[in-house]
Amino acid sequence: MATPFTLSKDNIELQFATNHIGHFLLTNLLLETMKKTARESNKEGRIVNVASRRHRFSYHEGIRFDQINDQLGLLSRRKAFPLASSETYGSIVGKSREKVYNRLNAYGQSKLANVLHANELARRLKDDGANITANSIHPGAIATNLFRYIPLVGGLTNIFGKYVFKSVPQGAATTCYAALHPDVKGITGEYFADSKIAQATSQANDPELAKKLWEFSFSLTN
Repeated sequence: MATPFTLSKDNIELQFATNHIGHFLLTNLLLETMKKTARESNKEGRIVNVASRRHRFSYHEGIRFDQINDQLGLLSRRKAFPLASSETYGSIVGKSREKVYNRLNAYGQSKLANVLHANELARRLKDDGANITANSIHPGAIATNLFRYIPLVGGLTNIFGKYVFKSVPQGAATTCYAALHPDVKGITGEYFADSKIAQATSQANDPELAKKLWEFSFSLTN
């Protein structure tokens, strides 16, 4: 969570690659087998994306499709001034060196992607008539080393976390509920928190954004 700007071995911003692209690829690799198993066993399959309440705190545009790997905003600036000479462009960049990459917003972006992915997957599975549901969940704040890249929060978590945060089993409860509980049978395309349906953001429920993310993710994994 909130890692310094780093690219994965596949040259994708690390948080987006780890929290979304890896999940997207694994799901697609397993999907046909899941469909076959659900069909032959006549039992509902369930896919659960572990998202986060932090999906509410992505970048203002939601997913920065053209700036996923852009630490300093150089790509967007070059697009904005395509006819500028190298000297003029260098002056533009020099006057505005604020980093586009924000480690917390980037984490929020990856978690927003988890919700959007589950929603679009739910739509596609429903259209296919597959006996598989797809939902996303917020596990809650858990006393783990997730905050290790935020020293102050990480230090406070180590001291007070067991008193104010969920334990690991408590944090896993909503995931298990969405994956196993009979009350969730047939429910798809929803966002859960504290073992019940919760309200995600309007961006997370934007079907056009979800479709665009799916196509973008597919292009990165094929």
